[in-house]
Amino acid sequence: MLIREIQQKDNESIAKVIRDIFHELDAPKVGTAYADPILDTLYEVYQAPRSIYYVVEKDGKVVGGCGVAPLENADASVCELQKMYFAPEIRGTGYAEKIIEKCLEFAKSQGFEICYLETLSFMTTAQKLYKRIGFENIDGPMGNTGHNSCEVWMTKKLG
Repeated sequence: MLIREIQQKDNESIAKVIRDIFHELDAPKVGTAYADPILDTLYEVYQAPRSIYYVVEKDGKVVGGCGVAPLENADASVCELQKMYFAPEIRGTGYAEKIIEKCLEFAKSQGFEICYLETLSFMTTAQKLYKRIGFENIDGPMGNTGHNSCEVWMTKKLG
C-alpha cells in the first residue's frame, strides 16, 4: 500500500469511499462530511495554501484518505484534521496512524501550532487512535466547519 498526495483523478474514488462509510455505519448524512459540497472536488480544495490531502492506494485503488487545512473562521495558528476515512479492507493495518502523522508533519511545516478535529461520538475506534497520537478532548467546537452533527471535539498541540 502507498500513501500519496491526492490527484485530480482520485476525486470520484475518495468521495465514494467516504460516502460508503457513512452508509456502512448508518451515520448522519446532514451536518457531517457526507453533505459537504466540496466532497466531489477534494483535489481542487486541497490546492489551497497550507492545505494537503493524502490518499491510501492499494493495488491501484484508493481505499482511504486524510487531510489537513486551516480551520475555517479560526486563528491562523489552528489547522483541522479533515476527512479521515478508510475502507473496511484496510482498517487495523496502521495506515490511519501513518497518514495522520504525515498530516501533522505537514501542519508543523506550515507553522500551525494546534490541530483540531471533530468526529461522531460512536466512532470510538478513531477516538482511541486520536488519543494515542496525543489529541485531547475539548468542551466544544472551534471554527466553523458546518458539521453540527459531530459531538466530539479534540485538539493536539504541534511541536
